[in-house]
Amino acid sequence: MHSQAPATPPRIMGILNVTPDSFSDGGEHFAPEAAVAHGLALARAGADIIDVGGESTRPGSRAVPATEQCERVLPVIGALRKRLPAGVEISIDTTSAEVARAALAAGASWINDTAAGEDDPGLLALAAETGATLVLMHRQGRPETMQQDPRYGDVTTEVEDYLLKRARLARAAGVAAERILLDPGIGFGKTLAHNLALIAALDRLRAHGFAVLLGASRKRFLGAICDEPHPAALDAATAATTTAGVLAGIEVFRVHNVAGNRQAADVAWALRGAGMRATGTLVTG
Repeated sequence: MHSQAPATPPRIMGILNVTPDSFSDGGEHFAPEAAVAHGLALARAGADIIDVGGESTRPGSRAVPATEQCERVLPVIGALRKRLPAGVEISIDTTSAEVARAALAAGASWINDTAAGEDDPGLLALAAETGATLVLMHRQGRPETMQQDPRYGDVTTEVEDYLLKRARLARAAGVAAERILLDPGIGFGKTLAHNLALIAALDRLRAHGFAVLLGASRKRFLGAICDEPHPAALDAATAATTTAGVLAGIEVFRVHNVAGNRQAADVAWALRGAGMRATGTLVTG
């Protein structure tokens, strides 16, 4: 589990949904002023990256036109870039190259693509052109229908093969390997068993040399495990997945509750380091 361990502490990506219908906090930060205030609060709580999205990808959600996404996110990104500390980066959560290009111009430096370039292949070329960090996520089906009956032969192998294929396409488009992160897409066309299998095998995905992002925050499968129907009550459960991820060598965690997951990540990182010193394992990066 300690192979190819990251040389730097894990980073926390705070979720900022500028939407009326996201599964956990839809509508809470829809107004630009509220969104900016929440983004700044996420940074104060310890977020290294603020992930701004103008389109919900919850199960059953429908696509939002690029122009509407831009209207939602661009004022927020512009204001945040002026007010966030220099070390805090901004990510745009979109599957549209049009939205991503405008967001990068406004101050974002990451593209978080839940379609891994399949909805809009221009995203791969855009990331190469701009030097943006690119998150490639696996999803089975589309948000409208992805949770109706997801099936796999071997979920770990199929997700792994898909993400490596998308990473090769990104590399062929000119995206530097160190700018690519793989995201197994927890909850995106997966059952409880699928999600657990993927989290249990995170070190296997990490072993290919690409950084990995884990986005399990407040997902429905955690509610099923904990018998808790309210997403906002699943922050402790989310922190458990963050701990597991740090111990598996994962670099970035996309979460709603930054403070709690920052603590979980920091403690798990310290434990990982202590374990390596005790066994003589080196952190190789």
